[in-house]
Amino acid sequence: MDMQTSFLDRLFETGLLIDTGVDGLYGRSGQFEDVIAAFERMIDATGGGDGAEAMRFPPGMNRAFFETSGYMKSFPQLAGTVHSFCGNELDHMSLLQCMEVGDDWTKGQEATEIVLTPAACYPLYPTIAKRGRLPKGGGLFDLQSYCFRHEPSKDPARQQLFRMREYVCMGTEADVTDFRQTWMDRGVEMMKSVGLEVAIDVANDPFFGRAGKMLANNQRDQNLKFELLIPITSVSKPTACMSFNYHQDAFGAKWGIHLDDGSVAHTACVGFGLERIALALFHTHGLDVKEWPAKVRKALWG
Repeated sequence: MDMQTSFLDRLFETGLLIDTGVDGLYGRSGQFEDVIAAFERMIDATGGGDGAEAMRFPPGMNRAFFETSGYMKSFPQLAGTVHSFCGNELDHMSLLQCMEVGDDWTKGQEATEIVLTPAACYPLYPTIAKRGRLPKGGGLFDLQSYCFRHEPSKDPARQQLFRMREYVCMGTEADVTDFRQTWMDRGVEMMKSVGLEVAIDVANDPFFGRAGKMLANNQRDQNLKFELLIPITSVSKPTACMSFNYHQDAFGAKWGIHLDDGSVAHTACVGFGLERIALALFHTHGLDVKEWPAKVRKALWG
């Protein structure tokens, strides 16, 4: 039995995660949720004084915005769409007959105007673009959302539906790169305060196909993405629990987001994988929070 499956089985046995029969789709116990809530309070305490505007979007987003984002060009393998029955009574009867005999009843489903949100920040950019120019000093936003990535796995740290907490900065190149560095430093300190061993390394997104390899290489060469890595199911291949991304002016140009002087805004974001951080804590300190080191419990619950 590999380390990933062993840890997942233990999480199921203790009830921290609840098996739904689909890899990467899990229920969570109250204790698991309490750890996430405690860590989010730490995030609030760390970044709360920065004056970010809080927004909370649902786990689905406008399909037209999704198409404009270009996500399907880079990550078609991860995307999830929402389809629904839109037929008449005859179509309904046919659907029920398919279900009764075990045939594929989804063929008649039609795409709706909603797709599953791939990252917490994706609905933000068109929202801000509609406001017009950013105020002097740019913008800072605090986001949290369930996100979807179609990558079923036995690795409990690679879930298909998971929560992402983000801070997004919009401003000049200097503004957003300073923001990113600040959060890289903060992220290391936050993880150390809860007893987690971390490393930060340059990274790339999982771009699709042959052209994607070039995009990934460019992203790494320009140091556009860093990840904070913590061992969860592998010591040799630790898991990315935070990411620090500099988008240059790509989103600003795509969505028409401008600074007060009319120049195109640069953007950067820091993302916390909330389930992954909780899993890192349970893997490191044990599955019973009452047995966690006093220092860690104090950092999380006071």
